[in-house]
Amino acid sequence: MQDLIQGGSFVYIFLDAKRNWIRKVQAGESFHSNKGIIKYDDIIGKPYGIRTVSHSGVVFQVHRPSPTDIQISMGRNTQIIYPKDAGIIFVEAGIGAGSRVVESGTGSGALTGMLARAVGPTGHVYTYEIREDMFQGAKKNLEKFGLTENVTQYNQDILQGIKEEDVDAVVLDLATPWEVVNEAHRVLKPSHHLASYSPTIEQVMKTCTALAHDGKWGMIKTLEIFEREIMVRENKTRPTTWMVGHTGYMTFARSMIEQEEYKSSELLRQETKP
Repeated sequence: MQDLIQGGSFVYIFLDAKRNWIRKVQAGESFHSNKGIIKYDDIIGKPYGIRTVSHSGVVFQVHRPSPTDIQISMGRNTQIIYPKDAGIIFVEAGIGAGSRVVESGTGSGALTGMLARAVGPTGHVYTYEIREDMFQGAKKNLEKFGLTENVTQYNQDILQGIKEEDVDAVVLDLATPWEVVNEAHRVLKPSHHLASYSPTIEQVMKTCTALAHDGKWGMIKTLEIFEREIMVRENKTRPTTWMVGHTGYMTFARSMIEQEEYKSSELLRQETKP
């Protein structure tokens, strides 16, 4: 059964790579651009994936917005984590349906929204943001796209402490992530992931030093991902002249059981042997 466009639905109106829009469809209203007007009444009741013609004869595509489309369209005052990086964070940190994830900082809420979709209705995202203006902006973005049911926002510095415990992942996008690694270890389940996103190698070095300091973390690694689109044309297929190069470094580590706990568990096993 086809999913139809309804009044109140969001649609992704696509003309080309540089001209595309996410809009909320309302009966009696229209989409306006310099390539013409599209009446929403003409697309309500029709399936996503259609082509429609503006009043000036230009053909547009109308799609269901993907999480990536929504992320990029969110109003923001800070740099977002790009989809190419967000995908790696989800895979490397094992974030999926049912996961309980702590995030800081919230920023525009772009990654928060993607996390909310990834963990689904059985999971939850707890996100910390120290700045009041960013907190309010993210709240509006999440409410706009209906991504608040499984998200708890805190207008609080995560350095003051994480309220949750036994979480499945901690995702950091902070200026000083190395200051949070001990608190992240405290709230993470054993053998679960910390993911830290940093734009500079100096931040990465300080974070990795903190992670390796006292044996609380294992399998520490840092990745950088590049994205290059290929223009496919008959007899002239080649990479585009522009690519998404450096956006940030992603550092991952798994929480370890501390040595004292390990010794205690070994003694317990020996004492309970038949």
